[in-house]
Amino acid sequence: MKKLMLMLVVIVLASCSAPQKTVIAAKKTLKGEWSLNNISYDRSGIFDVNLYNDASAECFTGSTWKFIPNNNTGKYQVNQSSCTSTGERNFRFTIPKPEGDGEYYFLFKPINEKKKSTNNNAGYRMALKHLDDTTMTWAMTVSLEGSPFVITMNFNKIQ
Repeated sequence: MKKLMLMLVVIVLASCSAPQKTVIAAKKTLKGEWSLNNISYDRSGIFDVNLYNDASAECFTGSTWKFIPNNNTGKYQVNQSSCTSTGERNFRFTIPKPEGDGEYYFLFKPINEKKKSTNNNAGYRMALKHLDDTTMTWAMTVSLEGSPFVITMNFNKIQ
């Protein structure tokens, strides 16, 4: 009986460790500074998109992002002079283990300098579509006129 229990514990731990190792590796890869180079949509047209209840998608294009995985925080800076809301913002993030669909997600929550939520404790969830040493892609699905609308954000690593 003890051997059976030990074997079950080993199987459970082994099955949980693969996704956890992937998450740890993703956070190591994520560490550093990134530039949000391109934002695209899953359909053609002109859209007035406000990201993260903060600024327009046009203002986010060219923004710089810094990820600090050891405490799951970071900063992004909207730096286009043509935008009314520029400057640095803080956020908390996590990459949880994949859900039933097997996809990894990036969870993001705006915070202030004191690490307190600035958005009534609300956050955002993006599918982590791609991540390697130089590029990263997020996809956020929202509703537009009752149908899914996918916003894709492409990043390049600065350092």
